[in-house]
Amino acid sequence: MPYITIFSSSSITDYFAQSNLAGQIIVIFLLAFSVLAWGLMFCKNSDLSAMDSSNKETMRKISKSSSLIEAAAAKSLHGPYAVLLRDAVEAWGRFGMGANESESDKAARANYVENSLQRAISKQIVRYESKMVWLGTIISGAPFLGLLGTVWGVMDCFGSMSAQTSVTLQQLAPGVAGALLTTVAGLLVAIPAGFGYNYLTSRARTMSTELENFASLLADKIELESREASIAESREKPAERKPVMASKVEETPRQTKVINFSLEDD
Repeated sequence: MPYITIFSSSSITDYFAQSNLAGQIIVIFLLAFSVLAWGLMFCKNSDLSAMDSSNKETMRKISKSSSLIEAAAAKSLHGPYAVLLRDAVEAWGRFGMGANESESDKAARANYVENSLQRAISKQIVRYESKMVWLGTIISGAPFLGLLGTVWGVMDCFGSMSAQTSVTLQQLAPGVAGALLTTVAGLLVAIPAGFGYNYLTSRARTMSTELENFASLLADKIELESREASIAESREKPAERKPVMASKVEETPRQTKVINFSLEDD
C-alpha cells in the first residue's frame, strides 16, 4: 500500500516538518523541558550524594570525639548533620551545660534543645526536597502539552481538508503523523522524568528519616553528657562541714578550807 511506503521512509525530522507551526513550537518546548528534566535529575542526585557523604563524615567525627562540643568545633564538617550538631550544641551552651540543675531545669533544657533541633530539621528537609517541584511540574505538564499539540494538529489537518471534495489517506496521513509527534514528545519527556522523580523522592524521604533519627541521637547524647558534667562537678566540689563551736570553760579557783586542831585536851 502507498501509505506504508510513506511511513517506512519517514523519520522524526519528517514528522516535525509535516506538523503545523503550533506543533513545532510545542515540540521545541518539550525538547527544552527534556533537557531541563535530565539536568535537574543529575544535579539533584549529585546534591543528595554530596549531603550523604557529608553526613557520614559528621557521624565518624562524633564517634571519634570525646564530646559533642569537640565534634562541633571541627570546621571541616559540612552538610545537614553538621548544621544540626552545631545548632544543638549552641542551644545547649546557651541554656547551660547541666551543672547544678534541678529537675525542672533539666526538662526546660531538653525542650529548648529539641525545639532548636526541630527548626534545623525543617530547614534541612527543605534542602532535601529542593528542585523537586520543577521536576514534578515537568512530569505533569509535558503529556498535556503534547496532547494539546496533537489535538491542535489534527484539528488543523481536518480543517485544511474541509474545502476539498475528496480526501485520500495519503493526503491526511502526514498531517496526523505530525500532530501525533507532540504526544510522543510529551511522553518521552514525562516517562523518564517520572522514574527519576520517584527515585529521588524515595531517597530524599529516606535521608529525612535518617536526619530525624540523628536529631534524636543528639538529644540523647546531650542529656547524657549533661548528667556526666553534673556528676563530675559534684565530685570535685568539697563536702561542706559544719563549723565546730568552740566553747570556753572558765575554771573557778578552788577554795581550800583550813582546819585548826590541837592535840592537847582542855
